Amino acid sequence: MNDSAARPKSQITGEQASNARLAATSGERHTRGMDRDSINALCAGLPGADVSEPFGPGHDIWKVGGKIFAALGAEGRGVSVKCADVPTAEMLRETGRFEKAPYFHRSWVLVPFDAVDAEEAAHRVRTSYGIIRASLPKKVQAGLDPA
Repeated sequence: MNDSAARPKSQITGEQASNARLAATSGERHTRGMDRDSINALCAGLPGADVSEPFGPGHDIWKVGGKIFAALGAEGRGVSVKCADVPTAEMLRETGRFEKAPYFHRSWVLVPFDAVDAEEAAHRVRTSYGIIRASLPKKVQAGLDPA
């Protein structure tokens, strides 16, 4: 259950504060962002991660326990990832460097390759992986290698 609806808007979670700091400072230290190959290599190294192309060639869809945590479209503009909740995704989009992830729920964002540095892109992918992995049934989680 999501408790963000009951939380006053002026209160933010620790993760939202961390996300805000990363989003605010990332532009200052922007070096080279990640590309498709870097994202695929990062995802391939996560325990239990599998890639498939269910939407056709060029659509790399990364899953853990059968649930999507990262999606790279054929256009190759960036990677779509899950955020902890809709307010976190909205806050990231408000920075102007993240976009609504096409075809996904509002709690997902598109991380454009040219808009964020490699550290933040990797953080977003790992965070998405952690959110999805934690949502899996305990039996499925138990069958995965430790994160």
